[in-house]
Amino acid sequence: MALTLNDWGMGVAGGFRTVALRYPDRPGIIDELGTLTYAQVHRRSNALARAMRDRGIREGDAVAILCRNHRGFVDATLAAAKLGADTLYLNTAFAGPQLRAVLERERPALVVYDAEFADLLADARIAQRVVAWSDEPTPGKVSEATLEAWMAGAVDDDLEAPARHSRAVILTSGTTGDPKGAARSEAGIGAAVSMLSRLPLREGWTTHIAAPLFHTWGFAHLAFAMLLGSTVVLTRRFDPETCLETVQDFECQSLVVIPVMMQRILLLPAARLSAYDLSRVRAVATSGSALPGDLALRWMDRFGDTLYNVYGSTEVAYASIATPTDLREAPNSAGRPPFGTVVRILGPDGFEVAQGRPGRIFVGNGLLFDGYTGGGGKEVVDGLMSTGDVGRFDAAGRLYVEGRDDEMIVSGGENVFPQEIEDCLARHPAVVEAAAIGVADPDYGQRLRAFVVLSRPVPESELRDWVRNHLAGFKVPRDFVFVQELPRNATGKVLKRDLA
Repeated sequence: MALTLNDWGMGVAGGFRTVALRYPDRPGIIDELGTLTYAQVHRRSNALARAMRDRGIREGDAVAILCRNHRGFVDATLAAAKLGADTLYLNTAFAGPQLRAVLERERPALVVYDAEFADLLADARIAQRVVAWSDEPTPGKVSEATLEAWMAGAVDDDLEAPARHSRAVILTSGTTGDPKGAARSEAGIGAAVSMLSRLPLREGWTTHIAAPLFHTWGFAHLAFAMLLGSTVVLTRRFDPETCLETVQDFECQSLVVIPVMMQRILLLPAARLSAYDLSRVRAVATSGSALPGDLALRWMDRFGDTLYNVYGSTEVAYASIATPTDLREAPNSAGRPPFGTVVRILGPDGFEVAQGRPGRIFVGNGLLFDGYTGGGGKEVVDGLMSTGDVGRFDAAGRLYVEGRDDEMIVSGGENVFPQEIEDCLARHPAVVEAAAIGVADPDYGQRLRAFVVLSRPVPESELRDWVRNHLAGFKVPRDFVFVQELPRNATGKVLKRDLA
C-alpha cells in the first residue's frame, strides 16, 4: 500500500488502488445496476484507462464528465486519473448555452456523458465523446460508443503510474455569474484528518451520497470512501422518499445531502416520514448552501441529533463544521474551524476585526484550490484565501456567515445582507422557502424584494409585519413576489441572477 501511494499519489488514482488492496472483496459502489467490489472498481478503471489511451488521451489532457451519480462517474474519474489526465466535472443542471460555453473554454479531449444530455451536447464542438449511461437506445441522438463497450474491449491488468498526477476541476456554482473552473491538486492526508476531526465518519460504514458527485461536497465523500473503505450507495436522481428508503434498505450509517434535499424530505407527510427507520444513521452531513431558518432544528427533532453542517466554498473546500451541539445552541451558525484550519475575519484594511464584528472571511487549510482554469484566483492575505463571504465570530468561537460580499444591499445608507431576511421569512409557519435581492430604487438607491414560496395563502402585510417584529425596520422588504418554487441549480443554490 505504501508503494502504491508513493507511485500513484494521494488522489483518487492512488487512493482507490490502495483500498482495492486493503478490501478487494468489500462492496465499493452500489448503484441501480447492482454492486461492484473495490477490486472490480479497480479492474474496470484499468480497462477504461487503456481504452482511453488507445483513443489518444494522454497526461495533461482534460476529460469532461457530465454524469449523474452512478458507477460510470467513478469509472471515468479513476480512468482519467490513472492516465494523469485532469477531470472536468460538468453541472448536470446546465442549460445548453452554458454547457457549450464551458466546453469551448476548457476544450476537453473527451466528454463522458449520460445519454439524457445528448441534446445539450448536439451543437458543442467536442473532440471525442462516449456514453456512460443510457436507459434505452435513441438512434440519432446517442453515440454508439459506451463506457461498457470500451471496457469490454480492453485488458484490465495494472498500468504504469503516470509521471503527472491528475487534477480535479470543479465548476463554481455560477449563481451570480458564469461558472468558473476551479482546479485543485490532490490533497494530503492532513486535509482528511482535519475534516474528520469534527465530522465523525468511521471506517467501513455504508454511506448514501445523495449530493451530486460533480459538486465539491459529493466528490469529497467519494474521496472519504477510498480512505475509510466505505461502501458508497448511489442513485441517479434524488427523490425524498427514495432517499429515505435507500438509507433504510442498505442500512446506511451516514447520509450526504445538501440543504434543499433536507427541506424536501421534511415536506413529506408525517405518516411517510414515520414509515422509514433511520435509527442506524450516525451522521447526516450537509453542505453546499446555508441552512435556512430553523431547518437544522426541525431535522434533528425528526431524525435525531446526528446533523453536521459544513461551511466552505469551491475554492477553499471547507472552513468550519457545525456539530449537533452547535446547531442546537446556534442553529444558524457555521460552527467552528476543524483541526489544522485557520479562519480569520478581515476588515477593508486587511486587518483582523474585533470579535463579533462582521468582515470578509479568509481561510487557510490543506485544500485551497490552484486557481481558475481561465486565469486568476481568489484574493489571498497572509496565506489565507477569501471565500467571497462576509461573516463574524461569536463569543463561543462559532462562525456566522452573513452572506456573499457581492450580495450586500445598500438601501438608504444601510447595509443589508439578504440571508438574514431569508432566514427570518423561512421561520414563518406558512413560508416554505424565501430569497431576497436588491432592486433599483430612485429614492433609496436599492430596495429589498423578497420572493416567497408559501404552503398556504398569506397576505403581504402579515409577512411584512413578521420581518418588522424580528429585524430592524430598514430590513423589511418593500416588495413581495409569490412564486411556486425558487430557481435552483443542481446543488440547491438559489439562482439569484434569474430572480433579478
